Amino acid sequence: MLQARLRGVCFHSLTEGEEGAKSGDSSSLPRSIVDLELDELDGVGPATKAKLNGAGILTVLDLAVKSPSEVADAVGSDLTRAADLCNKARTKLVELKYLEEDFVSASEIYKKRMAIERISTGSRNLDDLLAGGIETQAVTEFYGEFGSGKTQICHTLSIMVQQPIGGGGLSGKAVYIDTENTFRPERIVSIAESRKLDPRKVLDGIIVAKAYNSSHQELIVGELGNQVRKASAKLVIVDSAVAHYRAEFLGRGTLSERQQRLNKFIHALVRTSEIYNLAVVLTNQVQSSPDTFFGDPTKATGGHVIAHTSTYRIYVRKTGKNRVARMVDSPYHPEREAIFQLNERGVDDPPEESSSSRRRS
Repeated sequence: MLQARLRGVCFHSLTEGEEGAKSGDSSSLPRSIVDLELDELDGVGPATKAKLNGAGILTVLDLAVKSPSEVADAVGSDLTRAADLCNKARTKLVELKYLEEDFVSASEIYKKRMAIERISTGSRNLDDLLAGGIETQAVTEFYGEFGSGKTQICHTLSIMVQQPIGGGGLSGKAVYIDTENTFRPERIVSIAESRKLDPRKVLDGIIVAKAYNSSHQELIVGELGNQVRKASAKLVIVDSAVAHYRAEFLGRGTLSERQQRLNKFIHALVRTSEIYNLAVVLTNQVQSSPDTFFGDPTKATGGHVIAHTSTYRIYVRKTGKNRVARMVDSPYHPEREAIFQLNERGVDDPPEESSSSRRRS
């Protein structure tokens, strides 16, 4: 019953008013997809449905996001049976034209890539580095030292996603998973006022979940599907992804378990971004590499697990009053840098570039 308790208390709107939540659509997905019940799948009877619902798996979309091991734990069956249920869920979504078939031509993929949705970061320079902004159906990781601007990027993104499509957003809400107690609604208000937006409306558009340990963090991600449907969310932020794992799993003896659980956590976010067509942004801490004699010894924590799983990886560092973002890993972006600044507007371009870009717009 821990999942049921989680649904009631872990996700909080930033204002007590309910009007913002009621006025929006219940989901940005087609109603036939959102309301697709589990018992519409062959082999899912009342008993299996009740067990899945008890584990927070309420719809076919939820089932498609889960891994066979998670389904096996929920149903109490072997992996073969659980994998069969996951495959049936995916097959059903393919039949409804929501997911792609197993084999498609590159031209079809290219057409879909050209229509991919993006969220502005608030800085034209940073948007250019990302070829237009933060992509949906992808995981974007920002890593850097403390004070480099990672949390400020997250705060600004949680505001920008709510703007209309023509204004750099996706007209959707943000789910903000705070693991380091760094989320500040006061900062949201100041950024919104500087951008001439209604602070109360902006606060209504951010759903916050505070994770107290790694297990709680994993439970929150397990409930994301339900929150995404209810809030019409288009952005999920995890600030930061590795903090709890780094604090709880100490020494080489626990490294294997830590990496396995971290891998499972990150892959759950990847599947969520793809199935629900939303953007996922992670922040990551750094560590110093003592065997580096030349160049920057700073490297991201989490090892190869996060390095291989993140779609886009961006290193953020301070340089005077400005910040420099460097594209470290991407399937198609060139490895280059962009300069941005943190000010009352959150993430912004340096003064001379910011003023000229506003005159052009």
